[in-house]
Amino acid sequence: MSAPLVIIPARMASTRLPGKPLADIAGRPMILHVAERARRADAGRVIIAAGDPEIAEIVTRAGFDAVLTDPGLPSGSDRVHAAARQIDPHGNSPVIINLQGDLPGLAPETLRAALLPLADPATDIGTLVAPIRNDAEATTDSVVKVACAFEPATAQTARALYFSRQPVPWGGGPRWHHVGVYAWRRTALERFVSLPESPLEKRERLEQLRALEAGMIIGCARIAEAPFGVDTPEDLDRARRMLEGQSA
Repeated sequence: MSAPLVIIPARMASTRLPGKPLADIAGRPMILHVAERARRADAGRVIIAAGDPEIAEIVTRAGFDAVLTDPGLPSGSDRVHAAARQIDPHGNSPVIINLQGDLPGLAPETLRAALLPLADPATDIGTLVAPIRNDAEATTDSVVKVACAFEPATAQTARALYFSRQPVPWGGGPRWHHVGVYAWRRTALERFVSLPESPLEKRERLEQLRALEAGMIIGCARIAEAPFGVDTPEDLDRARRMLEGQSA
């Protein structure tokens, strides 16, 4: 069986931070930080699904594979699917890992963890969750929460029952921060992109709800800490401070 493909969707258009993939962090574009960490994870061949020629040029010059995708595709999942069809048209890789291009602080071992839920043949999609540490994290709507329960408490994987921008589930006990890394079975990805937006997906603005509403099973693997994502100029400043400190 062929190894997974690790596909990183990237495009220059961003409402809150235009040109985000090529934003300089510690002397290198952010997309290269993400790609290098993915390569170090040794989870599979790393490919950048580039929505713009300038991204493709930068990453290929750095020694990574790039596939140009239609910048008009509606989501990162659609871009990952389009890139997979170009790079592996016969479906030899049965698993596609979708890694967000705005996670420059991702620890390589966490990428491999996304594959753990797929040990259960009934699971369609693997993803990652990390403990929510405080009330501010729980109530911030940019932090996506997952309703899942690890049973026993030491279990490494659990089934996702719902995703929300609200602090679910209600009551005492741990809450979980969703980390936007997905390990798709190829058949699940093909099905997902053929489906229309679902009602809860539109309401919460979370495309993973489309999979749940269609009856797909999403399994969560727990990691110790959520990697920071870069969505705003303030996030970019934080990433620069953290990564420049690591390289100092």
